[in-house]
Amino acid sequence: MPLRARLVSGAQHGIISAAAGIIAYVPTRALGLNEGFWSAITAIGVVQAEFHATQTTARDQLLGAAIGGLAALATLIVFGQHLAVYAAAVLVTMMMCWALNMATASPLAGVTATIIFLVPHSGSAGAMFFSRVTEVGWGVLVVSVVWLAARLPARWWPPPST
Repeated sequence: MPLRARLVSGAQHGIISAAAGIIAYVPTRALGLNEGFWSAITAIGVVQAEFHATQTTARDQLLGAAIGGLAALATLIVFGQHLAVYAAAVLVTMMMCWALNMATASPLAGVTATIIFLVPHSGSAGAMFFSRVTEVGWGVLVVSVVWLAARLPARWWPPPST
């Protein structure tokens, strides 16, 4: 692909990603979410060049966060805050995703377990779980930006040169 076409495609993806990040982040304060950056990170992370890929990534992100968060919260409550328990929680999240035939969500489940166990936070582990899943869910909802952008008239986007 020629340089100009790569730059145009990169600009399109960048504009959509920046819009998704802002739309995901700004309302988090009004929603009472103290770590709204997770919403922006999620929104940017799920935006792909193709809408179908974005949908798949968004689904994996939300399911991974939910599974990883539940597994981490359960192991933390039952066994406490220890490095071995953290490792077990990551193992359990990966196994749960694979058992539920959602293997592609397993890395994201492991990341969420890591966040719940290793990222410093104030409040309980339950509050951290609720906050994380809510922020990720909000970020995933912002995928609608991609849906809208994909339906903009072609004349709004400069054609890539070949």
